[in-house]
Amino acid sequence: MPESCYCRFSILQLSIKKVAAESITIAIALNNDFINNLDLSPASTVIEQLLQDGVASHEQQLRFDINYDLQAGDPRELSEIPEVRLWFVRLDAKYPWLPFLLDWKAGEFVRYAAMLVPHQFSSQEGIQYNPEALEIFLMHKIFILGDWLKQQDIPSLSRLKSMAQMLGYELEDAFFEIF
Repeated sequence: MPESCYCRFSILQLSIKKVAAESITIAIALNNDFINNLDLSPASTVIEQLLQDGVASHEQQLRFDINYDLQAGDPRELSEIPEVRLWFVRLDAKYPWLPFLLDWKAGEFVRYAAMLVPHQFSSQEGIQYNPEALEIFLMHKIFILGDWLKQQDIPSLSRLKSMAQMLGYELEDAFFEIF
């Protein structure tokens, strides 16, 4: 095989491996016991391993499989259950930069926000966040992630702007120049 063909083949193999690694979704399984006992161990075990592996390579790969048993006929969404929300509040206190790891394309960031931001749920309109609470949540995450991404030497502007867009906000570049 000519050398130039081998190089192209090797580059192709590396590209395929990179795409495969980028598209991996890591699921954290939660159940009533973990949630009711505020036990973060399923998440902590995974997140601490991702930190050791190099967190930058695991961007937007994390999702939660929540199996929380409700009484028959209970119509609430998971984000409307106080115990589930409290578990996520505790998780957010420990890992405030966690949105970096969440699978945004699968809706994990929006669901995460619903766990932490007061809202109403309508079958016709979906989630309706409290606007002021959502703004506070978003600004809090922008500041935390902005600092954390800088510490990790990960470019932040486009990521932070995309995160804001997920919640319906357009942030100007000038806003980021302030801090």
